[in-house]
Amino acid sequence: MENSAAIEQEPVRTKKKKKNFFQKVNENKTYLLFVLPGTLFLIIFFYIPVFANVVAFQNFQYSEKGFLWSLLTSPFVGFKNFEFFFKSADFMLVLRNTVGYSLTFLLLNFFFAIFFGIVMSQLRNHRALRVYQTSMLFPYFLSWAILAYFVYAFLSTDKGIINHWITGGGGTAIDFYNAPQFWPFIIIFMGVWKGIGYNSILYFATASGIDPSYYDAAMIDGANKWQQIRNVTLPHIMPVATLMLILNIGGIFRSDFGLFYLLPRTSGTLINVTQTFDTYIYRALTTTNDIGMSTAAGLVQSVVGAALIIITNLIVRKRQPDAALF
Repeated sequence: MENSAAIEQEPVRTKKKKKNFFQKVNENKTYLLFVLPGTLFLIIFFYIPVFANVVAFQNFQYSEKGFLWSLLTSPFVGFKNFEFFFKSADFMLVLRNTVGYSLTFLLLNFFFAIFFGIVMSQLRNHRALRVYQTSMLFPYFLSWAILAYFVYAFLSTDKGIINHWITGGGGTAIDFYNAPQFWPFIIIFMGVWKGIGYNSILYFATASGIDPSYYDAAMIDGANKWQQIRNVTLPHIMPVATLMLILNIGGIFRSDFGLFYLLPRTSGTLINVTQTFDTYIYRALTTTNDIGMSTAAGLVQSVVGAALIIITNLIVRKRQPDAALF
């Protein structure tokens, strides 16, 4: 009797009706309105232009009737644009410069960003921390057009600060803008200097968010500052560092256009050490007006970058599943 009474008193569970798509949209309309501008921006400027990659497989000739008309009437040439790009005399030069500089920036930025992020997280003087953060982050917000003039003020043959020092000591002025041997070092230094503050912010924020009890436990065990960084700080920031490494590897076939085009002041003498995929595509468009080949080169960049991200993510997922991007 007691069991039957308990059964009678148990409330009847009704099956919850599953909401359809439109009901879910109506329920979350406030949140969706917040993301709508960003979604429209991505669709208009990133997803819709993807269809224009068909130009890479055409002998594209622009017509006065507009881009769509030109797209529909230009003859299809298959992979000839890619073949022309890969067989061109500049391909190996462009590949060497782009990959070489990108790997150098990847390694240096990775090391210095983590180093300065950890150093700033260890500072206890808030006023000094703000000064360091501002001074390191300030170059990131300067355009390469402005920085090109700053560099010119140092490297100019007749008015440059460096040549004034050289000639003042009895030496001969150096024509830096016609001396390719100096520019790999100049480009690497400027690229790292400009981006180091921005790149270190993420690691600084991650290191600052570590629970202080970990450091207290390490100090109780007799760990010095370096041992605390090695055994507490680094393990906590490595998942973020791995994620950033995956994303940065995807950009190996890309370069900062302003750094390689504006900083050398488009000097033809320096083209062997400053020509990258991005500057090559721009020069191909402005000098030869070969839209098909330029689009093919840009498509190669995107496909290789996506492939590198997927491969790197697969490797990371096998070793550290929690640190993988997807």
